[in-house]
Amino acid sequence: MKNFKITLVLFAIVNLAFSQAPAIISEVSGNGSPVLFLPGFTNPGSIWHDTAANLQGNHENHMISYAGFDGNAPIAMPWYETIKKELITYIEKRKLTNIIIIGHSMGGNLAVDIAAALPNKIKSLILVDSIPCVRELMMPGVPESQIQYESPYNKQMLAMDDDQFKQTAMMMAQNMTNTKDKVDTLLNWILKADRKTYVYGYTDLLKLDLRKVLDKITAKTLILGAAFPTIEMAKANYEKQYADLPNKTIEMIPDSKHFIMFDQPDLFYKKVNTFLINE
Repeated sequence: MKNFKITLVLFAIVNLAFSQAPAIISEVSGNGSPVLFLPGFTNPGSIWHDTAANLQGNHENHMISYAGFDGNAPIAMPWYETIKKELITYIEKRKLTNIIIIGHSMGGNLAVDIAAALPNKIKSLILVDSIPCVRELMMPGVPESQIQYESPYNKQMLAMDDDQFKQTAMMMAQNMTNTKDKVDTLLNWILKADRKTYVYGYTDLLKLDLRKVLDKITAKTLILGAAFPTIEMAKANYEKQYADLPNKTIEMIPDSKHFIMFDQPDLFYKKVNTFLINE
């Protein structure tokens, strides 16, 4: 009986510690209008340092990192939904208004979700190579109900040894940028991720279909799309998926893959600043 009680206490302590791990970690700098920087999957908030340094005007920069990535403690599933809720709480607790959100990939998904939930607080969105329903591109016609954590693919990913996972991660990294000296950066971010967060977190993203909330967004929006596999195909996908989003501008960035800010940094900064100056 005594051992049983000790086990229960230890179990409670472990669970308490796990539940207290934050879903988001913020790095705040500067003074001025608030800018919420949301990175993509596996990426740290520091990916936005160069972008912040090249923004014109005065800004209070909130660079967000996520649980399970960049050495941050993991959280329980559902991962994406918990991050979204914590971001909304973050905005409300700090009483942020007239917010600019710059989001890449999954960060763009979060930006859309937040702008739909808090339309009176979000002034403008910059979505960088972010699609509202990635499942429709990768698995056309597959319903959300068929996307499960305990899938054969997920079990295979979790069972990979370090060398196998590194090979898979390297192929992914090479397909996401044209800038060769950034491939190792992307690879290291993937390898640093908590494996379960990587596998199950991506499952959360595959379940998303944010097309149904686009009409709730009032923020002026700039969508920057990568020219991959071709600029024409990519643009057609953006126009189709963002059809219900009002007050938007879609601009395609030539000679770029998923990480536009790595492949075309000068053009990226120019597009961002022009949009913000003219909003």
